[in-house]
Amino acid sequence: MTTFNDNLLRAARGEQVDHTPVWFMRQAGRSQPEYREIKAKYSLEEITMQPELCAYVTRLPVDQYNVDAAILYKDIVTPLPGIGVDVKIKAGVGPVISNPIRSAADVAKLGEFNAREHTPFVLDTIKMLTEEQLNVPLIGFGGAPFTLASYMIEGGPSRNYAKTKSFMVSEPQAWFALMDKLADMIIADITAQVEAGAKAIQIFDSWVGALNVEDYRIFIKPTMTRIFGELRGLNVPLIQFGVGASHLVNEWHDLPIDVVGLDWRLPIREAGARGVTKAVQGNLDPTFLLADWNVIEARAKDIIDQGLAHKGGHIFNLGHGVFPEVDPAVLKRLTTFVHEYSREQIAKRG
Repeated sequence: MTTFNDNLLRAARGEQVDHTPVWFMRQAGRSQPEYREIKAKYSLEEITMQPELCAYVTRLPVDQYNVDAAILYKDIVTPLPGIGVDVKIKAGVGPVISNPIRSAADVAKLGEFNAREHTPFVLDTIKMLTEEQLNVPLIGFGGAPFTLASYMIEGGPSRNYAKTKSFMVSEPQAWFALMDKLADMIIADITAQVEAGAKAIQIFDSWVGALNVEDYRIFIKPTMTRIFGELRGLNVPLIQFGVGASHLVNEWHDLPIDVVGLDWRLPIREAGARGVTKAVQGNLDPTFLLADWNVIEARAKDIIDQGLAHKGGHIFNLGHGVFPEVDPAVLKRLTTFVHEYSREQIAKRG
């Protein structure tokens, strides 16, 4: 087996790297013809429940693009049925929940999550990948409590999170009980993923940008501090990411994490100017992947340069996920460019 490529782990810890590591959110997905063929036969849930197939989907972008990490193919709602949430992922919609949370009594009914009992297929996939197939780190992941709660309260995707935010401020006791239940689930789920072989963890707080800083500090930050505080003992890099949440970047930086994920709205140098000294991840606007190559190259070069100038370390990524119209050949070319250009720049800097 080829030498294990640990550039991503080193960058996450702010250590010296051979090149800027790169992976792409949603790198396994609808932009790949092989994936579309599989999805014509199986739903997301059906893929995740078949470890061999799920491992293939997870590994495919590593083989095709030569990225520096794989990210486990699953959904942030995968563990929710284990605590009693009736969730189905509907094509073109996303997670839809038929028993939404409406009261403190609904929160009290939620059960306890046990990964070996509720998601053994996830653990089998991780073991298969890390013990037999990958020579790059596997990133495990979970959803953050606000984002999961927003699905559970709204009953599905939302544009304004009105039910979630009104429940949060009107029923604070029930809200914090829900945060505790979700924190327990996330800690159990992530711990099991790492014990099975995941080498880094990303927590996706996709929708938390809907909150202002003060509400984040009151209603979310204590729970996030507890989650990451407990996960620190696993000794793997911890990454936090959300979209449209640049106003929360300093709040994230306070958390016991290793890497602050940036979307395309906040340049790396500006994050540094705001006091972000930890490693950063990001942050090419994914829509630019449809632009001419000279535009992509210029934008990527600027991000790599900013990342190399950032003292804490940098992992190249997109500011959000790959979308179906992206040409896989562009992702392969971009990965090669990030590796080659950053390697040259690192060699020049000595």
